[in-house]
Amino acid sequence: MYKLYSYWRSSAAFRVRIALNIKKVPVEIIPVPLTSKDVNLDLQLLRNINPAGAVPVLTNGDISLTQSLAILDYLEECYPTPSLLPSDKVERANIRALAQDVACDMHPLNNLQVLRFLLKTMKVSKEQKDDWVVHWLQNGFTRIEEKLSRRHIKEGQFVLGNQISLFEVCLIPQVRNAIAVNLDFSSYPLIRSIYDKAMTLPEFIKASWEQQSDYGK
Repeated sequence: MYKLYSYWRSSAAFRVRIALNIKKVPVEIIPVPLTSKDVNLDLQLLRNINPAGAVPVLTNGDISLTQSLAILDYLEECYPTPSLLPSDKVERANIRALAQDVACDMHPLNNLQVLRFLLKTMKVSKEQKDDWVVHWLQNGFTRIEEKLSRRHIKEGQFVLGNQISLFEVCLIPQVRNAIAVNLDFSSYPLIRSIYDKAMTLPEFIKASWEQQSDYGK
């Protein structure tokens, strides 16, 4: 059986949890409390599996996979049904681009190690750190909302209509982070609509923060 080393608030781990649920792959979730008092011990144990000391890590016997997008590619290849990508090659590239807008452009600027560096090394105030987070969320969502608008997405639809795609797998964790910092979504109605639709589905609910055994720890 697969084991997923995860942290409840990690956007990258959240993506993988969603995909595993969509593809109905049995998995044991191994919580890694990245913000606990024993974080140094936890990271050392994690580095035995992943030298970067980061989640997610997906293992199964001798298999040990890191980086959420690489894991998502692996799951798509091993479990092609239901697919997270359309059949058309151009559309596949477009969906990957939207997913990477989130996972490669937005998420790295606001991940845990960056925010820790801002606070502990750069000595910025909590207010300045919060301004940083909101700025980059707004910057990324503005561009994505425009892309969705140009695709003539309607509220209540996913980017591929009713089909869940790689884009939603990456978007929903980022939106959840934004909700946690009380971001105003009035300028991003399509993004918020996609989130609200996704969070009615069991695959997303089961993967959510609140459903994880380490939630709040």
